[in-house]
Amino acid sequence: MRERTVLLVLCITICQLAGVFGSYFTDLSVSTWYPTLVKPPYTPPGWFIGVVWVLLYTLMGVSLFLILESRPSAGPLKSALIPFGVQLILNISWSGAFFGLRSPLYALFVIAALWLSIVITMKGFFEISRKAGVLLVPYIVWVSFAAFLNYTIWRLN
Repeated sequence: MRERTVLLVLCITICQLAGVFGSYFTDLSVSTWYPTLVKPPYTPPGWFIGVVWVLLYTLMGVSLFLILESRPSAGPLKSALIPFGVQLILNISWSGAFFGLRSPLYALFVIAALWLSIVITMKGFFEISRKAGVLLVPYIVWVSFAAFLNYTIWRLN
């Protein structure tokens, strides 16, 4: 039981760290450059975005835990974990592109790759654990919304 708890906490921590690393880039521009952008009326407030991401990183961590706990054979595990790692890196990279580089256009390319990597991750996770795949559904929905918002901000500016 203790090993399961440690693994769960570790999986959630790994995913939350992606948010911490991404927030470094966000902090570079969120109070200076970002307020100067023209944004659509459906842009969520910053506090809401933060809450959503904490929840999504937690769901990602639980999903990862379910995959690791199910102990699939090496092939399916590798097919699931590689895209999972790629999507975490792209998740951080989006913040780097949008806020760090202050480039909504470059961020569009990153978020497109992120969206695709989430879909690939979900496919691999669903093959191992339906619950793990379902836990990623809010993530793909949010990133889809974020991609549309990113696109709109790019077009308006």
